[in-house]
Amino acid sequence: MATISAALAISFFPSPTRFAVATTEPRALGAARSLLPRSRRPPSPSRPAAGETPKIAPSSLLGISTSTWSAGVAGLGFLETGYLTYLKLTGSEAFCPITGAGCGDVLDSDYSVVFGIPLPLVGLVTYGLVTALSLQENGKDLLPGSDDLDIRLILLLVATSMATASAYFLYILSTKFVGVSCSYCLLSAFLSFTLLFIRVKDFGFERIQKFAGIQLAVAVIIALALTNSYNSATTQLKGTDDFVLEPYETEITTESSPFAIALAKHLHSIGAKMYGAFWCSHCNEQKQMFGREATKILDYVECFPNGAGKGKKMTTECAAAGLEGFPTWFINGKVLSGDQELEVLAEASGFVAEGTEQSKEISLN
Repeated sequence: MATISAALAISFFPSPTRFAVATTEPRALGAARSLLPRSRRPPSPSRPAAGETPKIAPSSLLGISTSTWSAGVAGLGFLETGYLTYLKLTGSEAFCPITGAGCGDVLDSDYSVVFGIPLPLVGLVTYGLVTALSLQENGKDLLPGSDDLDIRLILLLVATSMATASAYFLYILSTKFVGVSCSYCLLSAFLSFTLLFIRVKDFGFERIQKFAGIQLAVAVIIALALTNSYNSATTQLKGTDDFVLEPYETEITTESSPFAIALAKHLHSIGAKMYGAFWCSHCNEQKQMFGREATKILDYVECFPNGAGKGKKMTTECAAAGLEGFPTWFINGKVLSGDQELEVLAEASGFVAEGTEQSKEISLN
């Protein structure tokens, strides 16, 4: 009744009286609320305490708050990296339903460790942090005393660092593991870029421009840190972290054609080099293309003459060449990665076989 009376007074009284009644309405509401049973009392309007920063409601994406999206995506990443951490710490075999043994090759390589810390463990901690902060932003009081704006900014910067690291790892995967695909790596990259998109959506494209400088600085720091960590890293055979693989020679079973011998002599005359590793199957296939006689003529550089595995690194010459895989050809300033057809090598080196139409044109000129 008090509330109804106050509403009627507000509608009929002149402006000064209306202001006075409006200022006393909370007391009337409080009195009316006190007369009702506790179970039937309407809830009091929530107001921030003195000195407390009002909570900022996160934006939504497809009808779901960005904080909920962020917590869900990070939670999925937490489960994935938790599984990979278990594999890394126990030395168990990775299950790769799509790409076979590719996941294990990547997980057991030097690139799966950052500053001596297993990379899956770093991801586990990071995804866990993002999950906790996202739940805090969504109203779960997991981190008392934290400011909403600070949480949103921290989530943005963490997502930026994760996306930067994922882009770096995709580059490593495409250059150091040629022909190898890792479904877990691709999933983690997808989750990282999704988190960055969610956080950018939360701030808005116009407002996020204020933090572009900080994001760029974070991205540069992450890239430099990873580069520094991987300066001495080399791609190794799966499982060679635990034993040493002694060098061996693979027998060349094919005979060299006249074209292959002539091409090998030409490549030798212009200083072309083939960099490879004794355990590299593609290097062996390249030698088989040339055959026994021609392979002996080639300038072949073995990058692991002392073996591969624990404590074994590639030679200084190979490391200085900045190789992205095996085999790698250096011909007239050109770099060709992977095993190449003889015709491709001939074209890249400017070789023309005798008796061909091209050789006749050259002789006439």
